[in-house]
Amino acid sequence: MDPMAARRRLVRLMAAGLVDSLCLSVAWTVLMLQVVASYGLAAAGLCSAAMLIGVALSAPAASWMASLLSGRHLLRGAAVAEAMLRVSVFLLLFTGAPVWVLALCISTMNVTAWTGYAGMRAEVAAVSSGPTALTWYGTIVASVEAAGVAVAALLPARGGVSPDTVLLAVMAAYVLALVPTVIVAGDSSIAPSGRRVRRPHLRRGAASATTVGGTVLMFLASAPTLLSVALAAELHGREAVAPAAIAFTLGSLAAPALTRRIPEHRTEHLGLWITCALGMVVGWVLAPVHAAMLCVAQLSSGLFMTALEGLLDTSAARRHPGHVTGALARATAGRALGSAAGTALLPLLVVGISLEATIAGISLVLLSAMVLASLWARTRDAAAATGGPTPSQSTRPVSSQVG
Repeated sequence: MDPMAARRRLVRLMAAGLVDSLCLSVAWTVLMLQVVASYGLAAAGLCSAAMLIGVALSAPAASWMASLLSGRHLLRGAAVAEAMLRVSVFLLLFTGAPVWVLALCISTMNVTAWTGYAGMRAEVAAVSSGPTALTWYGTIVASVEAAGVAVAALLPARGGVSPDTVLLAVMAAYVLALVPTVIVAGDSSIAPSGRRVRRPHLRRGAASATTVGGTVLMFLASAPTLLSVALAAELHGREAVAPAAIAFTLGSLAAPALTRRIPEHRTEHLGLWITCALGMVVGWVLAPVHAAMLCVAQLSSGLFMTALEGLLDTSAARRHPGHVTGALARATAGRALGSAAGTALLPLLVVGISLEATIAGISLVLLSAMVLASLWARTRDAAAATGGPTPSQSTRPVSSQVG
């Protein structure tokens, strides 16, 4: 493909991704607000957990579909299936279906959504060299989310418009947003791989620290942020949803500057990972006090969650330089499953105890773990300096050490 054609193709792919991401962000926010109003906070947690399980399951689904289908058929097949599931989700909400049926449909919808997202990223990579285009594609997708949340938070507040009319309009836009993806799929040049992608052989225990560490930390710390739409509406009303989303975005944009200041030899330090997890969650202790404190909590969450994900992905890639894609997929799936469990559990704890007490308890656990990790690292470094066995060497192979 000549450079001008590749550039035009890239612009079309970016535009399709922007339209779909904006409508998806609006629809998901409206959906969560309606779930909270109709079913309660616990149901919102269950639906968010179902969404994350769908994200985790999309990795093997995308690999399987790519082995059988060309890029054109993968994108169009995923888009058609996702469109039907998007309509189904809203119809289930309209009819007051049991929440477990709604959650199952949401999970399946996200399998198709993230399979399509993987296909779109493959299309971007096929017409560009180097990581710049993929980085820009991810940035464009992420940058419209705050705008989508803000629009969604304002929609129900428009005078004279019934909630059902808003839901119907959002559903229509949600489905039609997939049309640009179907159109750009027609120019795909990606052929099916013709074989199943096998899971690469890994040394025993080599990836466990990064994957398990990310899963546990996301389980403990990510739920308040992932439930921020529901929590903001419950704590301070719908008008607090948009400022909280913008605060999270601002924090995320600052994360690269933070990670650049971390010395190279400390990026895989367990204590640093736990510190980031603590930064994600501790601000939520004061979030119920005032909407401004909610925004501070979201700003901190955006900063430290994005930084933690970057550190974990870097660690996974370094441990398996020959199998980077598989290592990153497993790390992402592990974090999604940890977040799914956390978002399902947090509403139950908030109802049974309180948000402040729950977050305080989580923060205390993370603070204790951070102290223990620092003591472990000092003991290890002291043993290494004297030539003795480190704590990790005495219990497991060197390849599975964390830092």
